[in-house]
Amino acid sequence: MSLTIIVKNEFITVVQEIKLIINKARYNAFTAVNTEMLKAYFEIGRKIVEEEQKGQKRAEYGQNLLEAISKELTLEFGRGFSATALKNMRIFYKIYKDKIGQSVTDEFYKLSWTHYCELIKIEDEPKRKYFEKYAVAENLSVRDLKRQMYSLHYERLHLSKDKKALIEYERKSNIPTRSEELIKDPYVLEFLDLDEKSEYTEKELEIGILDKLQRFMLELGQGFSFVARQKRITLDNDHFYIDLLFYNIYLKCYVVIDLKTRKFKHEDAGQMNFYLNYIKKELNKEGDNEPVGIILCTEKDSVQAEFAISGIENKMFASKYKLYLPTAEELKRELVKEREMVLRERGVEYE
Repeated sequence: MSLTIIVKNEFITVVQEIKLIINKARYNAFTAVNTEMLKAYFEIGRKIVEEEQKGQKRAEYGQNLLEAISKELTLEFGRGFSATALKNMRIFYKIYKDKIGQSVTDEFYKLSWTHYCELIKIEDEPKRKYFEKYAVAENLSVRDLKRQMYSLHYERLHLSKDKKALIEYERKSNIPTRSEELIKDPYVLEFLDLDEKSEYTEKELEIGILDKLQRFMLELGQGFSFVARQKRITLDNDHFYIDLLFYNIYLKCYVVIDLKTRKFKHEDAGQMNFYLNYIKKELNKEGDNEPVGIILCTEKDSVQAEFAISGIENKMFASKYKLYLPTAEELKRELVKEREMVLRERGVEYE
């Protein structure tokens, strides 16, 4: 190797190391600022609550307190202290007053104030704690956190679980240990920007997913890593192609996604079974669990899906996907309908 190449390689190494130092310093600076900001907003919330409690008998004073404080702080410090912002600090304090300063962990400070402004809107405590952990584990932006919240990610994730399974799942910090814990119905893919009523091919759907792969994996759930698209299988000079192949680090298994731009058909189960048998024999390594198959289709008849899948040893599921974000009420009605059906299949009376 020439001296010039050696010097060039050493230069590249030095530059990379300097970049790492700068990025680490920036991250540490952001973390320190974010931590102090959260602590400050918590203390501001505390002061407001304490002052409101003193003025309980002075109704007019209490109503105007936030506006009065906001006016003074804005004059002194500028933007960021509107009455709405102060109200959020008050709520932030009330929700986390038993956590900050006592059992708070470093994980708490990995989320920004903007994250917490969304999280404090969730009244249900287990649901809020789930999204706290989920946002940290998946490093969610505020935009992605809002999308997961408003697309009823939590409700869809837990649709098919009974109460005991749900409690156990929460105890495990929402980390899946069974393939059933991964499945949602429906999956909401509005971020692909495909028209619900237009004609599109499976290839177009696949390309749309690959273009926005990170957001698709967030919709799938926790622990997914991308392996391949159009994974080729060759047997007796015949070629077959798996649409999308992932690996889940928590379940230690491959996950096959088969895309359909139509209603579920019983022959789809046979095709998926073929893929899963191939993966078990040719791709699985020591320590890997059995692969899981998910057939994503525009519609499914639950009875037909049950007859098509039951009796097959491989783990596979058929789920619908939607290309638009339904309103909360529309999605809730669909979830209730699906849950009633699941419980009836189990012989459980719906509450």
